[in-house]
Amino acid sequence: MRRFLVTAVLPLALVAGGCGGVGASGADAPNTLVTMGFGLPDEHATARLAVFRAAEPGVDLRINEGAFDEQQFLSSVAAGDPPDLVYAERRKLGSYAARGAVLGLADCVRRHGVDLGQFRDAALRQVTHRGEVHGLPDFANVRLLIVNNPVVRAAGLDPARLSTADWPGLAELTDRLARLDGDRPTRLGFDPKVPEFLPMWAKANGADLVSDDGLAARLDDPRVVEAVRVTADLVRRQGGWASFKAFRDTFDQFGAGNAYATGQLAVMPMESWYLNTLAANSPDVDVTVAPFTDRAGVPLTESGGQAWAIPKGARHPDLACRFLVTMTAADTWVAAATARRDALARAGKPYGGTFTANRVADERIFREVFDPRGNRVLERAVPQVLALQDKAFAVAPSPAASELVRAWEGGVNRVLTGRQQPEEAMAQAQREAERALKRVGGR
Repeated sequence: MRRFLVTAVLPLALVAGGCGGVGASGADAPNTLVTMGFGLPDEHATARLAVFRAAEPGVDLRINEGAFDEQQFLSSVAAGDPPDLVYAERRKLGSYAARGAVLGLADCVRRHGVDLGQFRDAALRQVTHRGEVHGLPDFANVRLLIVNNPVVRAAGLDPARLSTADWPGLAELTDRLARLDGDRPTRLGFDPKVPEFLPMWAKANGADLVSDDGLAARLDDPRVVEAVRVTADLVRRQGGWASFKAFRDTFDQFGAGNAYATGQLAVMPMESWYLNTLAANSPDVDVTVAPFTDRAGVPLTESGGQAWAIPKGARHPDLACRFLVTMTAADTWVAAATARRDALARAGKPYGGTFTANRVADERIFREVFDPRGNRVLERAVPQVLALQDKAFAVAPSPAASELVRAWEGGVNRVLTGRQQPEEAMAQAQREAERALKRVGGR
């Protein structure tokens, strides 16, 4: 959701000092909060900050905008100069907790009466280390298929019948839908979204990349290797990685000329936040949204998103606790959803809802605020997203989470670029993962 373009101007008081380093000057003042990794792209951010400021008018809130920088964060903790709050991917939070880089939130949750049962299971599991929650989940996205109906129908196929269950058939489907000018694609037939979506492809083949306890990697599992081989072959069939990526990088992903509207793409698994982008920028686009499935045809999806956490050594942990509790509360989410809906309505655009890790918030948002304004994409797709939210899986949290992600993505990239075969690449990835896990007491 943080990928949206800026749509609101934040009062200067909110961002004063926000362009400094991690430990901003003056942050030792008793009522100053410094964040890291949080952007201000739209009303989802600005309205929630307004709720906090109304509750804590004396707080000097300093938003250090920009992408989360893991090395900068860990270095700031090691140097004893961390921000008060960090906003990071949930799948990596376990490693920060295992390193002692973020605080456990048991006391924070208890003091403020937070019901952890309101958060979706997969999201909560991602922020839990040794039985204690170390972050509160924020947005929650699931992954599903988005099918370009005109392109698929022109190829003589029924969009409603497309499925990821038949892996051998995906090659034929890709060949039928893709368009090449020599080795240069002019239309992608099927984008498997690897390496990012490897965990979902592996799960569809019956494999988990990480053990349930997060202490063992399974990157060289034959079922994982098969998933890498199949998805890399889909890319090879469409000109190879260099041409494939170069073409994909030309897409106007967030504009009216996106790949679905222009016919540059036929089928792709994608995060659910993109439905709002399609609806807002190309409301007449003709797509079918369907679940990604495993090889038996059973719907399957992966949960992703961010979480708020308090770094070790934060100067104002109690105030930081009040902030993250406020930002992830159901009432705050409803206020943000309302502000986002109203802003879109003023621009004559539909509002497809806000997908969060807070089940109570989502129930209220889609009962009280949801306003698709007759948009077909949203009216058909949103119920599917909501049905998938509580069925989503997430890669088990691991003390070496960041290193594991780098290992498996590196392995897939070596296959995509032709440097290694799948077996060799994932065997190397497994060795890298085992070394990382050994350093943190894994196996």
